[in-house]
Amino acid sequence: MMNRTLPDRDLVLLGLGHTNAHVLRMWRMKPLPGVRLTCVSDFSIATYSGMLPGTLAGLYPPERMHIDLVRLCSAAGARLLQAEVAGLDLAHQLLLCSDRPPIPFDVLSIGVGSVPKGAAAQAGELALPIKPMQTFLARLDERLARLSHDAGDRAVQIAIVGGGAGGVEITFCLPAHLERRWPALRYRLMLIDGGDQIMPGAAAGAVKLARRELAARGVQLLLNQAVESVADGRLTLADGTARPVDLTIWATGAQPPPLLAALGLPADERGFLLVRPTLQTVADAPIFVVGDSGTCPERPRPKAGVYAVRQGPVLWENVRRMLAGQPLVEHRPQRGFLSLMATGDRRAILSYRGLAAHARWCWKLKDFIDRRFMDKYQDYRPMPAMMPAAAPAPTSAMRCAGCGSKVGGAVLSQVLARLVVPKSEHVLLGLESPDDAAIVRLPAGRPVVATVDFFPAFLDDPYLVGRVAALNALSDVFALGARPLAAMAIASIPVGPSRQQEQLLYELLAGGLHELRRAGATLVGGHTIEAEQLTIGYSLLADSGAARPRLKSGLRPGDLLILTKPLGTGILLAAHMRAQCKAAWMETLARSLLQSNQAAADVAHEFDLPAVTDVTGFGLAGHLLEMLRASDAAAELDLNNVPLLPGVAELLQEGVESTLAPANRAAETEIECGGHKSHAKTDAATCPDCATEAAAYAALFDPQTSGGLLLGVPPDQAGEFVSRLRSHGELGGNVIGQVAPHDADRRRIRLR
Repeated sequence: MMNRTLPDRDLVLLGLGHTNAHVLRMWRMKPLPGVRLTCVSDFSIATYSGMLPGTLAGLYPPERMHIDLVRLCSAAGARLLQAEVAGLDLAHQLLLCSDRPPIPFDVLSIGVGSVPKGAAAQAGELALPIKPMQTFLARLDERLARLSHDAGDRAVQIAIVGGGAGGVEITFCLPAHLERRWPALRYRLMLIDGGDQIMPGAAAGAVKLARRELAARGVQLLLNQAVESVADGRLTLADGTARPVDLTIWATGAQPPPLLAALGLPADERGFLLVRPTLQTVADAPIFVVGDSGTCPERPRPKAGVYAVRQGPVLWENVRRMLAGQPLVEHRPQRGFLSLMATGDRRAILSYRGLAAHARWCWKLKDFIDRRFMDKYQDYRPMPAMMPAAAPAPTSAMRCAGCGSKVGGAVLSQVLARLVVPKSEHVLLGLESPDDAAIVRLPAGRPVVATVDFFPAFLDDPYLVGRVAALNALSDVFALGARPLAAMAIASIPVGPSRQQEQLLYELLAGGLHELRRAGATLVGGHTIEAEQLTIGYSLLADSGAARPRLKSGLRPGDLLILTKPLGTGILLAAHMRAQCKAAWMETLARSLLQSNQAAADVAHEFDLPAVTDVTGFGLAGHLLEMLRASDAAAELDLNNVPLLPGVAELLQEGVESTLAPANRAAETEIECGGHKSHAKTDAATCPDCATEAAAYAALFDPQTSGGLLLGVPPDQAGEFVSRLRSHGELGGNVIGQVAPHDADRRRIRLR
């Protein structure tokens, strides 16, 4: 949720590796007043590299090595933006993105890690880099599934390229995964490295133990053999020899990801960003570079996760000092560290200050350290005071109401100057020459369709909220079969510094314009005021077209009821406010929220359907009742066919629901089950005549944000209609019931 007042400053974490994750964890315990924390990541989860080998060996469930960034950020009162960062505007302190507006910062910490050296040059089906680790197991199993299908009785050749600790550990743990998931697959392993020794820098005793274990397992070890290419089923080495290979796992040493070069900061000869001992860039900017991403010439250290972990407390201290204008402290990396390398059989190889051991107690020690580390980051309980209060606004404490609550003209002018507003032949007076009102000419004198919709922000991502607000408003137009022409924005934004208000309003409107442009409409004006809560919406003008509008009132007995999107947005958004919405659920929810109803409406136009509506705040039951009353009809609803978003059933069992759901249950008076009276809240699961799940019943009353269309379709057209819907990518088409004649002695919605 948005603060009631906007922050004075922005702290941005680019990448959520070990070091930046420490800042997020500390923020959860003690956020900084007047500062907003924004986490920017490619993924909604972060993977702990220390547990990847154990997970590969089946010693941990996959979720144990993942940090759910959606839940952790929600619990910490931070915002998470999944964005594709493309560069850096140092002069204006902006992170530049390819898929959203720039992200401003007052302090930035870059921790995007590293990638396996040479992996980018090896394209095709045979090469499998271990990074990004978030997807490694899924990518590995996808390749192994194909190999298992195609290999027959032949033993497949698997090469692990990279003889460092990571590559050796993967080599040890991969057999357990193969034998557990693909027991019929025969395989041979080879470990390849361009150096003359595996595990460079490790104690000689540990290297000896590792080589002994590799030999005992029949792993072919090829040293002093750099890999030149992997293609056409062959792995070509530097000496020109070639070996057959079916899969190559790329686990070589670190090289910088391409993003670091795009940032334009000073770098070393390898491309890693140069930093001072304080972890600040040498570019004299309010930017820290941590983990593998940075190199300190005064104190060089290998690229290893243990160093990144130790940087965390120093980064947190220096972030606070930089924001307070205080001198920074230096990071003094340790000279050596305890190394524990899993061998996949509940043993590990220990290396510390020249000592080495390979035993079960070593694994127990590693397991204890790793679990304790992850327990710190997998605690998603919100802290009592997780939202930091922004510093008081520089203006008077008593804010004016009425027209005095309008956002300043300078802010609006600056926002409009930044927006790219599409031109329209129908707009005679709009934002190009702003006046007191807009003038829009409708095509051919046809009737105008007008609608308005707005809501409070449900996520702390103004760009995404702006997109959804536009789609939510456009949905009413699409349901009627009209073509949107012009929109006017309605927004209230919290009190705060003018630059923060400008950025917030810009992101909101840029998100809305993104969807308006795709729908063929433009922005012609609006109204913005200051308020405690961020709200955004749009009023729309649309061309009704030459055909008759699609109304709610045309349902006929026998028509099938088809729903184009699953239910549960209200439940998932309520869970997110409590830090209970898992990352995977949030990703599916976001896709559903951003799925326009325009394609479904276009398909409906092809079939000239009798009745259509969109499912929004009143929930499926409420909007279905509106259709049935207007059509003087009833409906038989099959709860088994009502689609739910992932996580909804589980959250309902935990008692999570939207605050509007109790009011929406007024529709229960019109619902019956097998001739029974209307259900109470908990009756649906226990009703002897209702073979349905309680979750589907409860979801009938869940208010939907950017919900799908509910359509009446003649039964002889339903099959073709659903097929056409599903040809549009992620569009669904679930037949959830059938229209029936209304009987005054029975309720309008009958569950079956």
